[in-house]
Amino acid sequence: MEFDEQKLRAYYANPPEDISLESIDLGRIPRHVTLIMDGNGRWAQAQGRPRHEGHIAGVDALREAVTTSVRLGIDVLSAYAFSTENWKRPQEEVNLLMHLFATTLLKELPLFFQENVRLRFLGDINSLPENTREVFEEGLAKTASHTGMEFALAVNYGSRAELVRAARLVAKDVAAGSLALDEVDESAIAERLYTHGLPDPELLIRTSGELRLSNYLLWQLAYTEFYVVNKHWPDFSRWDMLRAICAYQRRDRRFGGVSAS
Repeated sequence: MEFDEQKLRAYYANPPEDISLESIDLGRIPRHVTLIMDGNGRWAQAQGRPRHEGHIAGVDALREAVTTSVRLGIDVLSAYAFSTENWKRPQEEVNLLMHLFATTLLKELPLFFQENVRLRFLGDINSLPENTREVFEEGLAKTASHTGMEFALAVNYGSRAELVRAARLVAKDVAAGSLALDEVDESAIAERLYTHGLPDPELLIRTSGELRLSNYLLWQLAYTEFYVVNKHWPDFSRWDMLRAICAYQRRDRRFGGVSAS
């Protein structure tokens, strides 16, 4: 995606001592960056505040991540917001999250218009509460014609469930005769995932220092570079994004082959 270098340099003015825009190669920005936004509740608890305040603070960090990604010219930003396992949380917290999703999306629509961001959802949003689902569908419809960065939010998403769904779709098409058995390959599976049409993530960023995937994009992350930061999601800033991309650019990505060096 094209970016406005003047806006980018203004956005990254006054850098901290350890990182600056000059630290990265603007010609090698990853096309797809994905986020596991971990630690909202722990951020709040560490400050003696209720957990829900951590989720509210996390929205501010996500807003900055969207703006940062647009400024850097990233094609796709995806983020893990609510897993299929998160329904096990206390009902009060689940209700708050569903309300927060809906109110936040309505509030952020002007940003998506300003930055030409196209919204997409990964996961089974049909099973969400009606009010939340209707707001999500409104967001999809209103940004469908946007041609800038694609922002994919994973809500009611679980990677194992996604793979089961894809397998069922393949089996259904084979049974119907629209797909031959010998045509079932990696492409056939990928086309039936929630991420169909998107490039696989090149960079995964996870906050709170946790070293696990938490049932997220198991197929798509096969050759993704991981970057784990030891701070909770509400504290993640534009400078942390720059640090992550700088670390990514130092990696030797071999994809199972041998390094050219």
